[in-house]
Amino acid sequence: MRPNKLTLAALAASAVCAAGLSMASSHREAPSITASPKVDATDFYMFRSYEGVSATGTGGRSDYVTLIANYQPLQAPYGGPNYFTMDPNALYEIHVDNNGDAREDITFQFRFQNKLNNIALPIGTGAAQKSVAIPLIQAGAVANLNDANLNLNETYSVNIVRGDRRTGASSAVTKTAGAASFEKPVDYIGVKTLGNAAAYTTYANRHIHDIRIPGCPAGKDTGKVFVGQRQEGFAVNLGPIFDLVNATAAQVTNPSLINAFAANSIQNTNVTSIALEVHKDCLTAGTETVIGGWTTASLRQGQIISGNPASGHQTAVKAGGAWTQVSRLGQPLVNEVVIGLRDKDKFNASKPSGDGQFLDYVTNPTLPALLGVVLATNVAPTNIPRTDLATVFLTGITGVNKPATVTPSEMLRLNTAIGPVQFADQNRLGVAGEVLRVGGVANLAQAKDLAGFPNGRRPKDDVVDIALVAVAGGLCVINGDNNSLGLNGVPGVPSLTSQCRASSVPLGAASAALHDGVDQAVVPFLTTFPYLNTPNAGSQ
Repeated sequence: MRPNKLTLAALAASAVCAAGLSMASSHREAPSITASPKVDATDFYMFRSYEGVSATGTGGRSDYVTLIANYQPLQAPYGGPNYFTMDPNALYEIHVDNNGDAREDITFQFRFQNKLNNIALPIGTGAAQKSVAIPLIQAGAVANLNDANLNLNETYSVNIVRGDRRTGASSAVTKTAGAASFEKPVDYIGVKTLGNAAAYTTYANRHIHDIRIPGCPAGKDTGKVFVGQRQEGFAVNLGPIFDLVNATAAQVTNPSLINAFAANSIQNTNVTSIALEVHKDCLTAGTETVIGGWTTASLRQGQIISGNPASGHQTAVKAGGAWTQVSRLGQPLVNEVVIGLRDKDKFNASKPSGDGQFLDYVTNPTLPALLGVVLATNVAPTNIPRTDLATVFLTGITGVNKPATVTPSEMLRLNTAIGPVQFADQNRLGVAGEVLRVGGVANLAQAKDLAGFPNGRRPKDDVVDIALVAVAGGLCVINGDNNSLGLNGVPGVPSLTSQCRASSVPLGAASAALHDGVDQAVVPFLTTFPYLNTPNAGSQ
């Protein structure tokens, strides 16, 4: 009888891995979500904060965890005049599982509000003069919090829910001064409205709020929050990838050709980031140091569109009924390249505790076979079921980010006991890159950077290349035949056992060198919260 809780993580591995030749992380990944771009999650990051840390991984903000959920994919910087406000009729959430049972224990909920200031200008003279509302969201240069020239102010609230996301105890997260309403910066309309990149950075930083989180341990209940537009940080050669991987096998297996035959086609776009920084001891429970995280967005079950909307802003739609989840994202690239087309909407509506329904997509992934077809080279490992993918992405890696007790499920897992690494020293290939650097799993104790994907995810981590390595069986080659990472089976699931060995990998050693032609490490990022770069301006 098939176990009912095996997750997409395996899926994810297959996808994540195969993602290398796939696409941007969760950008328009399912049929239904394309009709609701404001609630389309694009990327989820979770990592120990490295702002101000020393070469030893201490100091600065090292005791904190940063969680970033990106929404609204592929924003054209010039996309005015209304730009990219968040949806006031939506519920955006970041979930944390801190005991390994595939259910949320902590949820941060974000709700957005738009205030129309109704700026008007006097038009005409004398008795013919009338005060008429302007058509734009700004009436002049903008530089300050709640700037008088902004015709539309966007604010949001944050609640923390402990236990079930709908029935648990909810409390308001506040500014340290006590207010429960947070300001969001307007998108980077252009340099005439908001100044050059340095000026916009100063403006946006005024919207980084120091917060107090109820229910956290004494002295560890503070953090930061920021919601605003950022430069797209995901590196991918998007168009050619979906054009049946318009590259050759010789190109994607030659490390010297990174950035030689492909371009990061989406770096000139923007996204909207929901960024939180929370003390690690506020997220963990008991002695367990591993947490799992994912983000979702929900809409009300029903809506009515008025044929005669009242004056105001976004008042045409009236929503009601229960919250209905329409977007889900933990590990990158899962829904895009692992889940079958017929089940993509179903995955977006699902929870980690129900991931057993997607098990076949993980244990018998189609992506390696599909890649073999389009590249005219066999890349599909023979160890079916793919326990190497299931172990790494469903449960976490033994000795790195696997909880003491775990229900297999798809989510991003982070061991909060592993210290951060300053940006310059981060290995862009994450844990797999460190294993390669030290010469194999047997030398893992010599690793200097185990703080990267799939142990959480940092902006610099090249999840596409890491995914490529995994999907092609590179982990089986790296691990050798000693199974020190537990890749030959999933504990507690007798039906999931296979031989993950170098002999099961058609590409052999070349599987550890796969790449998509685009280097994530050259994308510009900040070394301070909120880490993702200042957005592209709509006009220079």
